Amino acid sequence: MTARIISGTEVAKEVRARIARDVAELRQARGVTPGLVTIIVGDNPASVSYVTGKQRTAKELGFYSVQDDQPEDVSEEKLLGLIEKYNNDPAIHGILVQLPLPPHINETRVLYAIDPDKDVDGFHPANLGRLMIGEARFYPCTPFGIRELLVRSGVETKGAEVVVVGRSNIVGKPISMMLVQKEANANATVTMCHTATRDLAAHTRRADILIVAAGRPRAVTADMVKEGAVVIDVGVNRIGVTPEGKAKLCGDVDFEAVKDKASFITPVPGGVGPMTITMLMQNTLKAAQIAAGGK
Repeated sequence: MTARIISGTEVAKEVRARIARDVAELRQARGVTPGLVTIIVGDNPASVSYVTGKQRTAKELGFYSVQDDQPEDVSEEKLLGLIEKYNNDPAIHGILVQLPLPPHINETRVLYAIDPDKDVDGFHPANLGRLMIGEARFYPCTPFGIRELLVRSGVETKGAEVVVVGRSNIVGKPISMMLVQKEANANATVTMCHTATRDLAAHTRRADILIVAAGRPRAVTADMVKEGAVVIDVGVNRIGVTPEGKAKLCGDVDFEAVKDKASFITPVPGGVGPMTITMLMQNTLKAAQIAAGGK
């Protein structure tokens, strides 16, 4: 068996085309253009790259897009005041503060200051609480993208054994809560594993759907995967540099070995990654639709 590749790049193109149509429709019907602000503190190269990609995508889709660059030494109080300004700006529907923040700034305090109705990252406790009880407004973007990949690949989640490796607030916990809900494109039996899990392979070998966000390169090997499993690799690990000077990347799954056992598998790069920014745009569009009195 050789797995079918789930291309996040291709799925993202399809979803973005639909978002662009919905943006044009919202503008024509309600006179509203979705507005997204990305706030970055300092000049961390990875953060700058991420924010640049988000802003570029927002503009391509017809959003009103603002990038607010702040110096490394900006005070926490000034940053909180900036968030409050955007909370009260009717032209802004989504606020994203790029993490990590410098050590002198309390990330929790900053994230909690964002209006939950503009929290398009889905990290505010109000939005995570709604997710927990099955009334989510904004899903965290990476789990949202994972679910979209499963749905568009025709993967059946109802009754499936799902094993999630990783318990972060960004991926592991929210995707577990999303897939366990009694609703369409969910209704699975979910096991969440982590660094204290005994005999990890005993759990992963039971999985019909294996979602790996371990944060370690090639942590999941072929002997840990059931024949015919669907494997979603969330990891992005730098393992060197190409002769051209570009970063060499790999996932948390041993792709070359596991693809001969899985039925579906996501590559790294080009799998989950492109979907994260795409679902951020979906959340921002939804925030604008809600603000305009729509769905």
